[in-house]
Amino acid sequence: MIRVALVAGIAVWVGAALLLSEFRWFRHRPLVDRLAPYAPAAADRSVRSGLLSVQSFSEVVGPLSRSFGERFARLFGVDEELDIRLRRTHSTDDATSFRVRQVSWAGATLVACGLTASAIQPPAAAAVFLLAGGPVTAFLLLEQKVSKASEAWQRRVFLELPVIAEQLGMLLAAGYSMGAAISRVAIRGEGACAADLRRVVARMRHGLTEVQALHEWADLVDVDAVNRLVAILALNREAGDLGSMISDEARSIRREVQREQLERIERRNQQVWIPVTVATLIPGVILLAVPFVDALSSLSTSP
Repeated sequence: MIRVALVAGIAVWVGAALLLSEFRWFRHRPLVDRLAPYAPAAADRSVRSGLLSVQSFSEVVGPLSRSFGERFARLFGVDEELDIRLRRTHSTDDATSFRVRQVSWAGATLVACGLTASAIQPPAAAAVFLLAGGPVTAFLLLEQKVSKASEAWQRRVFLELPVIAEQLGMLLAAGYSMGAAISRVAIRGEGACAADLRRVVARMRHGLTEVQALHEWADLVDVDAVNRLVAILALNREAGDLGSMISDEARSIRREVQREQLERIERRNQQVWIPVTVATLIPGVILLAVPFVDALSSLSTSP
């Protein structure tokens, strides 16, 4: 009992120190840190944090949570990096903050499962399963949420790409330059492709060429149709009739979308027959089982 009280007291003391460190009247910042915002080139200087503060705690926990989260995710077959998936969906979170929240949810679930196990006192196997399965489930739920959002974004890009390609082809055929065509579609368009093209425009303003920014987009979104379209757009300075080439590629992408839609419809049509088949087989099996059991019983009772 004394050990539990000691551990609880230490945890309360650390939590209170982290909470009070956010109040100015409690913490004492050095003179250098207080004058740093008013000095020249203050943006390039890193402000030191206290030993017991939320910032220092995040600096310690963040890299550990990210390393642990990446290894644990790879253990369950998630090979794509989290940072790529977050950037693909235009998420405001970075990989470190997401991993910290993920590990925090897993830890909170572990505490809740521990309290539940101590309250209901299940068998040892059930307690181990509860303590091990709860945090893993909480961790994987957040991981699956990001993966599903990434796949949904790729799907939206694939479905919207024929229209975007046709618009780019018409603008280039009308005399627009590559950068002007991309900027016009990005500004006036809506949806996943338009959002990605706005990022392409921002990267061009940062100093990248149109081809480099488009290749960066293709690598990030990881869709085969986008790779083919970007390969054609990269011929802007070499091909003379780029508009017709883009229109042909847009029609090809549209046919690919149609084929995939037909495949999905066929699969759903096949899935409709599954409950019908099961509902038909179960009564049939019962009707066949009755005379079969009766025949076996008559054979067993015959002299």
